[in-house]
Amino acid sequence: MTKGTLLRRRGEHEHARVGYIELFFDLVFVFAVTQLSHSLLHDLTLTGAFHTLLLFLAVWWVWIYTSWVTNWLDPERTPVRLLLLVLMLAGLVLSTSIPEAFGAKGLPFALAFAFMQVGRSAFTLWGIGNASPTNTRNFQRITSWLAVSGLFWIAGGIAGGDERLALWLTALAIEYAGPLFGFWMPVLGRSATRDWDVEGNHISERCSLFVIIALGESVLVTGATFSEQAWTPVTASAFAIAFIGSVAMWWIYFDTGAERGAHRIASSDDPGRIARLAYTYIHLLLVAGIIVSAVADELLLAHPLAHGELPAVLVMLGGPALYVGGNILFKWTIAGRLPLSHLVGMGLFGLLAPVAFSLSPLALSAATTLILIIVAIWETISLHRPAKT
Repeated sequence: MTKGTLLRRRGEHEHARVGYIELFFDLVFVFAVTQLSHSLLHDLTLTGAFHTLLLFLAVWWVWIYTSWVTNWLDPERTPVRLLLLVLMLAGLVLSTSIPEAFGAKGLPFALAFAFMQVGRSAFTLWGIGNASPTNTRNFQRITSWLAVSGLFWIAGGIAGGDERLALWLTALAIEYAGPLFGFWMPVLGRSATRDWDVEGNHISERCSLFVIIALGESVLVTGATFSEQAWTPVTASAFAIAFIGSVAMWWIYFDTGAERGAHRIASSDDPGRIARLAYTYIHLLLVAGIIVSAVADELLLAHPLAHGELPAVLVMLGGPALYVGGNILFKWTIAGRLPLSHLVGMGLFGLLAPVAFSLSPLALSAATTLILIIVAIWETISLHRPAKT
């Protein structure tokens, strides 16, 4: 096989579609999202939330980097398929290690993560070959950065306690700073977003599918928890509120935002910049909001009339607010303006906060769901209103 034959073929009027192997690969991250939400649910403390956040940032990063790679490499080619299958196996190790990543399974988590990041980038460097000198140089830089961060991941996996946390925070800082600094390296220089040759529709579709994965976790939690409860008017109301909240979240993003984002990145003269900001960084806020909301749904269904405790109130109010806030940044990036409906929604969340502790989980979730519905309906009406002539 000659070098460069692993690159996607791109037509002038067609976009790089998401392949079936990419969807198969995503199944591992359905499990990872479930592990993250359950880890947070079982340790609703400040420390538990911080640990879950760190692990979520790692899971998101390994997934989004793989999506960037399949933006360039053709997943229909056998070597690329084999790469994704190997990454799936490593991803299963990563996902199964999540609940005890800060305990006995820290080293397996770190080794799986470092292997996925460095191995995938090194493979991409080989797969590009001489067909795209700019991207070859780009992946030389990326592989170098990931190799450095990988050392900190593995060192953290070997260490324990506060040392593990410090080393993994350092590794994450390196990982997340890389794109912002263009993966600058001595001699190799830095990458420019205009040189990244991004196929925008593919990136937008991949991120939209991950939002679906996260929403699927929320629906799964709702159904599984409800099935274990006695079916009373109270639990049925909680079930309906949780489901309607997931629908409203879907509507806020997919009614217009996802399509407008795809059009914006596809028509941009610098799609790499939009892919880096709107999809690589901002989308993690949307997914985080959905995961936190899934935890809130499980608490709602398990204890709909319990006294409002601090952890429950924070996730029930914070999850939807984080999701709407992420949508504000995403739509501001793609449209150049702040959506008024979303800003009003954030204001309503703020007004709800002072009385949240006096409400039962059922009442609080009903209120946050109502706010999500208001945001969704307001934006739909405003964007679909016929223009005045």
